[in-house]
Amino acid sequence: MTAADAPFVSRNPADPTDVLAEFTAPGPAAVAAAVERARAAQPGWLAGGAAARSAALTAIAAAVEAAAGELAGLAVREVGKPVAEARAEVARTVAIWRYYAQAPYEAVGAVHEPAGGPGLLLTRRRPHGVAGLITPWNFPFAIPSWKAAPALATGNTVVLKPAPEATACARRLAEIVSGAVPDGVFTVVPGGAGEGAALIAGADVVSFTGSTAVGSAVAAAATARGIPVQAEMGGLNAAVVLPDADMERAAAHIASAVAGYAGQKCTATSRVIAVGAALEPLREALAEAVRALPVGDPADPATVCGPLVSAPARDRVAGARDGLAVLAEARAPEGPGWYAAPALVEKVAPGHRLLTEEVFGPIAALLPADDLADAVRITNSVPYGLVTSVHTADLDVALYGLDRLDTGMIRVNAPSTGVDFHLPFGGTKTSSHGPREQGRAALEFYTSSRTYTLTTAM
Repeated sequence: MTAADAPFVSRNPADPTDVLAEFTAPGPAAVAAAVERARAAQPGWLAGGAAARSAALTAIAAAVEAAAGELAGLAVREVGKPVAEARAEVARTVAIWRYYAQAPYEAVGAVHEPAGGPGLLLTRRRPHGVAGLITPWNFPFAIPSWKAAPALATGNTVVLKPAPEATACARRLAEIVSGAVPDGVFTVVPGGAGEGAALIAGADVVSFTGSTAVGSAVAAAATARGIPVQAEMGGLNAAVVLPDADMERAAAHIASAVAGYAGQKCTATSRVIAVGAALEPLREALAEAVRALPVGDPADPATVCGPLVSAPARDRVAGARDGLAVLAEARAPEGPGWYAAPALVEKVAPGHRLLTEEVFGPIAALLPADDLADAVRITNSVPYGLVTSVHTADLDVALYGLDRLDTGMIRVNAPSTGVDFHLPFGGTKTSSHGPREQGRAALEFYTSSRTYTLTTAM
């Protein structure tokens, strides 16, 4: 058996002996066939009209809601998501499908007065055709849904390639969606890089969420074909804390953003920047908050930080903190799971990988800043620009940050984690490529604008 033929195995991160899915990659030809089935189904899906698409998305929302307990349990088992977060993700997934169920009734254009005399000048948005979606494992229901729902609502068909680690979740979502739409409208193809490349080669529009290296390659391949592409590629997010902030509240927000779901979110906080006199009180409050974090079995409702998704992910976190001064850490359980203790480190030298790369684990560096301008400089000094949280009681300070922080999202007196799916999501620099996703921005991404000129024959 060659490496390409080796099976993918999806395991429970808390108990690696628990196998949820095992499959051999189907190969590029199978992906091409799925794309062609989707292309054949797309005209009928669009011609069915707004009411049919709205009803289908509404039915999907109801089916996800009816299976909420099962789906949350599946996310706990397959990707190690703490059950409280898993339930919240499924609830968000229901809300996403319901939100986009209204989109087919949205206006798709406008009527304008012609410059040259009688007639009509119209703009109208039309679907691209087949949407190729490549999604990560960390939000196995919400991310595929916030890509697929607007694509389907606007009349596209969808081929989804999930991360191998979330194959069982993707297959279950496909069962639910496929039960509400015609054959070929929504298809899941498992696999790895070869299947992803084949999907980019065949789709009419591509949306990707994952690492910067892979996302850059996806964007380049799609751009070379001349098709629309968006890529969300992570962050190295900062929390900026001013001396006037409520330290206990800020520390609680930051600790949860560092270690919630073992830091396996692109919006997780990995740098904590204390401005001036905030350093000592924040240092004490945050160290206490980190030590108190509940780490353990993701099926336990009290757990905030569960296991890493894989042994290599756990080893990557261990390597990133090797040799650093640990200010505080929580206790990680012993046992078979891929756990890493949430840690707050300090005295990290400039250029250290923790300050230049997305580690994707429950670890953050505490950094001092002389003043607000210095904090902004430190925040903006990395290649990423996804989200920053600012903690202060001063509105002027918050507005200063809004004007000068080079990140796509800024959250004031709130954790860096957490997004509103009805608003645009995305970052600057290497965090994002192409248009924003979510909200109305997604409806525009999955469609192209046409201009029609109608003149009289007289």
